[in-house]
Amino acid sequence: MSDVEVFLDDTPGEVRGVIARDGHFHHLLIQREDEITAHRLGARSVGRIVDVQPGLKGAFVDLGVGPPFGFLPTRKGDGVAVGRNMEVEVVAEPRERKGPTLRLIGAAEGAPGLRSPGPTVAETLARLAPGVEPVTGPAAIQASWNAEEAALSSGELFHDTGLDIAVERTRALIAVDLDLAPRPGMAATGPARDRTNRQGLHQAARMIRLKRWGGLTAIDLIGVGHDGEAVLRTARQAFGADPDIVYGPVNRFGVLQLALPWRETPLEELLNDAAGRRRPEHRAQDLVRSLRHSLLSDTTTARIILRCAPEEAALAGPLVARLGPRAHLVGDSAIASGAFAWEEG
Repeated sequence: MSDVEVFLDDTPGEVRGVIARDGHFHHLLIQREDEITAHRLGARSVGRIVDVQPGLKGAFVDLGVGPPFGFLPTRKGDGVAVGRNMEVEVVAEPRERKGPTLRLIGAAEGAPGLRSPGPTVAETLARLAPGVEPVTGPAAIQASWNAEEAALSSGELFHDTGLDIAVERTRALIAVDLDLAPRPGMAATGPARDRTNRQGLHQAARMIRLKRWGGLTAIDLIGVGHDGEAVLRTARQAFGADPDIVYGPVNRFGVLQLALPWRETPLEELLNDAAGRRRPEHRAQDLVRSLRHSLLSDTTTARIILRCAPEEAALAGPLVARLGPRAHLVGDSAIASGAFAWEEG
């Protein structure tokens, strides 16, 4: 049985959940207090149809929170018409400036608005790792930092087998490159190659899941001339039994293609702006989490003071106040945005 660890970090402003298996991070869940709850995966709302697009086989739905509107794929007989109210559920969160994708539940009455916010982080952790009690406190905060770092990395080297994996996303697809790092006495052929490819498929699935990516995926296996059926069996074990995953054959170049459904907002898009810079609200949240980590780790110091850029102090201040009287945040124009310094209390 695999070694499963679960972490739950409930810091003012943001809740994070982490699942690790056999020492590798598989899930990083994030829910913020200032996010649009109606756009959260699993949220149910009454929405009003504002536009029907037969060419797209769908309709745009006002969920009562303004644009971007949700997109509802439709079928003949759904009874969708402009002005009609429908109960819908979010099946894919917003990404790339697009609104959420919705599933039709049925006709509804009442003004557009949220009816059910969807599962909490704690509930999702319990579903993904049943029976495992979450670790909280400083260890959970550290795990969330480590999981984020792992999720934002583009590759990893596994010294036990020599697997060298790189995972990158473009506008068109997710590209996965599996390679076998040079090792004395090991060639990229036969059983060693096949074993490393199996490991690579499982690690690719884990890394893509951690990054919260979907879409067309091309996995460049080590070598050519593979047993296609064996590769597909391993891929299905690695990526799961989701009926929305479409598996293609291994081509003559040794590339496996598959299409993965989008479910969550990609992590880098959640944390960063279009230019790749960390969003101001997340920089402020970083300060709050760092302060809370210090408070939980050091229970004897009377005052724990953190100095940061004034604009980030303004954003983080209301959240820091919820940490209690020992936590203090000071704006300092001499400190660059995104940086901070500790001051002895």
